[in-house]
Amino acid sequence: MLSQLIRRFSEPIPAGGVVVACRPVLAGERDQAAMRRVIEAVFAPARLVFIDAVRAAAIGSGAAAGSLLVTDLGAQLTEVALLRHGRVIAARRSDIGTRDLARGATLELISDIIARHIDDLRGSTAMPDLTPALTRGLLLVGDGASHPELPTTLCAALRLPVHRAPSPRTSALTGAGLAATSLLRHPTRT
Repeated sequence: MLSQLIRRFSEPIPAGGVVVACRPVLAGERDQAAMRRVIEAVFAPARLVFIDAVRAAAIGSGAAAGSLLVTDLGAQLTEVALLRHGRVIAARRSDIGTRDLARGATLELISDIIARHIDDLRGSTAMPDLTPALTRGLLLVGDGASHPELPTTLCAALRLPVHRAPSPRTSALTGAGLAATSLLRHPTRT
């Protein structure tokens, strides 16, 4: 994907900058190492920082303060995370996304998976941040958030408010950009 973007935009990518890469929540060390190799080969950054995509989306949506429940329904993954002041404190992930809709999956199936993840979080002990997050409602980001019927389907399945991010497809990108800007302004902080 990076190679396609580089070919599409003829401007050379300057080496030595800061790159903030969004990683799937619950990504392992091997996943992150593979991402690091690709990003370093393509961009040659002076500094590479990883951020969970759900955290970046919350920041990019302007919703990172307090306790927050986020669902990122992407093309290949569905991620549900509980955040406290922008930090992931619990998360669940499934290998199903909007591409699966073309392969026979339904919005109801995806909604059921999201509901199971949230029920799993409800069943976990020591989740004091979950109650205020549930009261606040679910923030929906990613490609799937643009599907017109999904918020209504999720609201019915979860019985809680569902809020679509203002720019659901680009909220993680916006959050990563804000993180990069912060790193450039405050280079000694990590």
